[in-house]
Amino acid sequence: MADNYLEKRREAYELKKEAYLRKKKHLPKQRLLPPRPEDEAL
Repeated sequence: MADNYLEKRREAYELKKEAYLRKKKHLPKQRLLPPRPEDEAL
């Protein structure tokens, strides 16, 4: 019926996954800093 359909889909998936992980790895991490109070005396 469909020759190597699953194999081709799997290859495409693996390539997309690898590219996504590579891109994700190089993104800068966002640090969540707590908001500073307006009055430093508090």
